[in-house]
Amino acid sequence: MALKDAALYALIEPVVTAMGFELWGIDYRPQGKHSRLVIYIDHADGVSVDHCADVSRQVSAVLDVEDPIPGEYRLEVSSPGMDRPLFTLDQFARFAGHQVALKLRVPFDGRRKFQGLLTGIEEDEVLLQLDGEEYCFPIESIDQARVVPRFED
Repeated sequence: MALKDAALYALIEPVVTAMGFELWGIDYRPQGKHSRLVIYIDHADGVSVDHCADVSRQVSAVLDVEDPIPGEYRLEVSSPGMDRPLFTLDQFARFAGHQVALKLRVPFDGRRKFQGLLTGIEEDEVLLQLDGEEYCFPIESIDQARVVPRFED
């Protein structure tokens, strides 16, 4: 987790938890006037649009007071959804046995994108099986990871 993301997480997590939700993760993308802060919340009973709106209002108030992000940005609060992003080793462990798509920060074997079966974690590495081989990626090397949804017939 980048330093800026860790600071935002520390600021936002108590608010989300106090409202009865799990802070699944945050995704801050600085892009000048088009910067975006996405907050993913989860709950065992699901997340509704009204839940997202309520969390957005509370988090927005905290961000307005603390002002951790200079300049303009758009705040979005969302459920992680079926193609949920994975941020932590615990989340990778929870989704072992699922197909995941990874995008690495720097290329490995000439490529940055991998998709395969998440077999688990080992210390600080994510284990991914594809094409009959198992790959170990340090979590710090992963830029983005998402669960690939399965649709049954």
